[in-house]
Formats: sequence, structure tokens, C-alpha cells
Amino acid sequence: MYLNEQLSHIRQSLAGLAPELYLVGLFLGFLLAELLLLPRQQDKEKMAGWLQAAALAGAVGLLGLLALQWQEEPAFRFQPLLYLDKKAVLFKVLITVAWLFALVHLRVLRYRFPAEQSTLLIAIVLGLFLLCMATHWLTIYLALELVSLGSYLLVSLSPDRKSAEGGLKYLLFGAVSSAIMLYGISLLYGLTGTLDITDPALRTGLLENSPWVMQVAMLMALGGLFFKLSLVPFHVWTPDVYEAAPTPLVAFLSVAPKAASLLVLMRLVSVLPAEVLSTLGGIALISITVGNVAALWQQNARRLLAYSTIAQAGYLLVGLVAYSQLGFEAATFYVAAYLILNLAAFFLLDLLVPRSDTQLDSYAGLGRQSTLVGAAITVVMVALAGLPPTVGFTAKWLVFSALWDSYEQAGEPWLLWLLIGGLLNAAISLVYYLKVPYLLFFRPAQGTWQPASYWPNQIMAGGLLALIVWLFFQPAGLLHWIGVL
Repeated sequence: MYLNEQLSHIRQSLAGLAPELYLVGLFLGFLLAELLLLPRQQDKEKMAGWLQAAALAGAVGLLGLLALQWQEEPAFRFQPLLYLDKKAVLFKVLITVAWLFALVHLRVLRYRFPAEQSTLLIAIVLGLFLLCMATHWLTIYLALELVSLGSYLLVSLSPDRKSAEGGLKYLLFGAVSSAIMLYGISLLYGLTGTLDITDPALRTGLLENSPWVMQVAMLMALGGLFFKLSLVPFHVWTPDVYEAAPTPLVAFLSVAPKAASLLVLMRLVSVLPAEVLSTLGGIALISITVGNVAALWQQNARRLLAYSTIAQAGYLLVGLVAYSQLGFEAATFYVAAYLILNLAAFFLLDLLVPRSDTQLDSYAGLGRQSTLVGAAITVVMVALAGLPPTVGFTAKWLVFSALWDSYEQAGEPWLLWLLIGGLLNAAISLVYYLKVPYLLFFRPAQGTWQPASYWPNQIMAGGLLALIVWLFFQPAGLLHWIGVL
């Protein structure tokens, strides 16, 4: 390719990355604001509040750019590094919604954070956007590192000492998973001679090698994605970080990286040899079991949700290993439902006992004193368990239906075992999910409860409750958008 052709290709690629360039501009603008205004600003908390408000406005503007991008034809950007299609746009919308909700959570409950927090969130969102479009192992790795470095700093910069400890653990486990992934990518390049996941040589090269060699190389290369999804064996960091970091940041980090990582796995599963699917199915079942069993003994709400997210990541993987159009659509619906439910769970628990260490005993009896918030938390927990009439039931039903259809067509015994194991684990999860409603309504309150919420917060709680139930009765709208991908 001649130089003028390369320059033309670069201009065309940049023209198709308006949301990403917008985020780069926001990031640089926030950096300049911190450098120029903070040293002269006596009230740094007020300055941080202004930056949060600017980030909130920026997130709303980003949704408008994504709406315009929905109309664009699928095409490569910087071929073969990035690929923009409707799947990428939908997942970027989900990530932006998570970012927007986290900013609202921060402002509603009046969290005080350093000004750098808003800048780091923008950097993480940018990394996740790039990850949604990544079709090359190099861009997958670099986007993951951008997300990871921002996440480590975001957790560590929080004022609480426990946050610094959680950030250090996050960094250590992240560094190990990153090293494993990089070594796995080097093995893949040695086996196939390409890092482009859209290149047929990747699949052909893997099939020409021993199944054991192929499986080891692939599992190592997927280590970074497993780390972001909190899948076994890369799940160890999750409970400590969830307990240490402030609740709004945990809520964002629990859903946004999972959405982007799931899309990358979706692209990879569609081009990898079928032999990898059974291994991924085993990882899904182990993750579901480990997460559910470990959650039974938790006495902290955030640690309970941490082990819950390990199990939920396994259910996300179930839709992918079904290896069908229905399975991919079910996994997409599941991640959208899980994003709503997990953001709602963290917000509502924080709304009931703001800025606390979220020990389960502190929620005893509060459901009778704040009925609407208690009812909303109950509905969220029922939805996470997968019971009707909530969107959580619809999500699990779609995933298991796709798995059953795949078993009927392929007749693979491991698909049936995965289905049975998933259903049994769904029953086990009822024990710890219903523990929270039991404490809220059937245990006496400990001490005097000081309500910290006002009527807009009650409206938000009611709106989340209505949305979770409404998507059970009317999932067609969301399924329609997923079906056109």
C-alpha cells in the first residue's frame, strides 16, 4: 500500500471513530482542567464535583454520537485491528449506560472522590470501546491493558485505606493474568503465524496442531478476558476488590468490563475450533458452582455480590458455548439484563445504608422502615436468582433454551451435563439471594435507622423496580434490537 493510500485509509478510519475521538478529547480536557485549575482552586471537593457534572454531560453527549453510529455500515477501521458493526455499537451503549449510572450514583449519594476519578473513568470507557471493536490479538491486549491500568488506579485512589489494599491485590492478580495472556498470544502466533482473528489461517493453524497444544495456547491467551469476566481460575481478586472499593465504582467495574469482554469472546468463539467449546463449558460450570457455593457463607453484601458475579459470568459463557445464533442472542440479552440488575443491586443497597461497609447484619429490619427500597432490593435479588416475574428469569430461560437446542442438534453429552449443572446451581443460588430479603423484612432492626434518602432517590428505586418487572412482560423491544445485530 502506497503512502497516499495509507493516509487515505487512516482518514477514513478516524472518521468512523467519532465516539472514541470524543472520549480522547474529553480525557485531554479533563487532564488540562486538573493541571490548570486544581492548583488555584482552594476547594478541591467543589472542583471534583464540577468535573463529575461535566463527565455526566459528556456521557449524555456520547449516547448521541452512538445513536448516529448505529446507522453506519459494518466496516473495518485500521484493518485488521478494529471492526465496527451493530454488535459493537450496542455493547458500547451498554457501557455508556453503566458509566452514566455510576456518575449518577456518585452524585446522588454525595461521594467525595479526588478529581482524577472522573478522568480515569473516561480512560476506562475508551479502553472498553476499543475492546468492543477489537479483531486482532494486539488490539485486544492493548485495550485490556488500558482498562486494567485505569481500574487499578480507580480502586487505589479512593480515600479509604482498605481501597489501597484492594487495589494492590487487583494489580498483582491483573499483572499475572496479563503475563499469562501475553505468553498465550505469543504461542498462538507461533502456531498460526497470524494475530488477526478474522484470518482463516488462525483456525487452520490451530487445527494442524495437537489438541492439547491448541487448548493450552487458547486458554492462556484468553486469560485476560477471563480475568475481566471473573471466571475461574482468574476469579480470586473479585471478593477483595468488591469489598474494598467504594460501591459506585464497584458497580461500574462489575458490569462494564464484562460486557466488552463477552463481545470479544463472542467474536473469538465464532472463529475458533469447536474443540475449545467443551473446555469453555467446563470453565462455565466450575465458575457457576464455585461462585454459588462460596456465596452461601458470606456475611458482607458486596462480597456476596462478588461471588454472585463469578457465577453470573459462568451463565454468560453458557450462551456462547451453545454456539448458535440463538445462543449469541441469549448471551447478549443476559449481559444487558445483568447490567441493569447489578447496577440496581449496588445502588439500592447503598441507598438503604449509604457509604457503609455493607455488612449484612446492618440491613436487618430496614425493609419495614423503607418499604419501597426494600421491595426493590427484593425484586433485584429474585431477578438475580432467575425467578419470575423479572427480567432475570427471561435471561436464564433464553440461555438454557439455547443450550437445550444445541444439545438436541449436536447430541454432545457435555451440553446436557452443563444444562443440568446450571439448573441445579440456579436452585442453590436461591439460598443466598433470598437471605437479603429475609434480613430486610423478617429480622428485627439493630439500633436506630437514620434515613439518608430523599424523594428523588425513592423515585429512582421505584423506576428500577418497574424496569426489571416490565422487561419480563415486554422483552420484545430489547430482543428486537439484539436480533438485528
